[in-house]
Amino acid sequence: MDILIENLLFRWAYSGFELSVPKLHLESGVSAAIVGPSGSGKTTFLKLLTGIEQADKGDVQLGETLLAKLNGNQRRALRQRSIGYVFQDFKLIEYLNVEENILTPWRLSENSGHSRVNMKARVSSLMDRLGLVSLKHRYPGKLSQGERQRTAIARALLLKPGLVIADEPTGNLDPDNKILVRDLLLSEITQQGATLIMVTHDRSLIEGFDRVIDFADFQSKTPVKAKAI
Repeated sequence: MDILIENLLFRWAYSGFELSVPKLHLESGVSAAIVGPSGSGKTTFLKLLTGIEQADKGDVQLGETLLAKLNGNQRRALRQRSIGYVFQDFKLIEYLNVEENILTPWRLSENSGHSRVNMKARVSSLMDRLGLVSLKHRYPGKLSQGERQRTAIARALLLKPGLVIADEPTGNLDPDNKILVRDLLLSEITQQGATLIMVTHDRSLIEGFDRVIDFADFQSKTPVKAKAI
């Protein structure tokens, strides 16, 4: 998915926090790592990019779609259809096993066009590539941190989204699993032909990305009273 952002401005009321992105263009299929300290607005940027938050000014274009022209329901449908999200804290559903967690985006999506048979085959393929086959009936409480994140990655990739967002996906992992998860993300994104944006404060993880974007280049301002996001 091609991404174009121009003259983006966002302010948190009463906090003094301001985020400005004059221009950012990511071509379809590119992997980009966004680096910067905690509280600099990286997660806010992801929310603006995916339409969870709305900018005060400027344009965010995903593919051929301008987010400013969509209402809330349309933005939600776009996220379900075209964006996969990998979270730092996994956000797995504790009462669903690995296979059922991976299937969640399909069950939540409306008119996805995918049959249950096709989705089960897709899940099997993802579990095989991510080393989850032997864990398919296990529940999140019985998984290691690395296994949880691999499950979350499979879930994010299920519907073959054009854009995958990874928000500090290695933040709760040990050093070995950090590298493993980064490499799995890059490998799967390349195979799928999707665009990847990974936010991290760990500069040891930026190797292998097509682009590395320092958040300081976005002219983000965080005064003393700024709200840590």
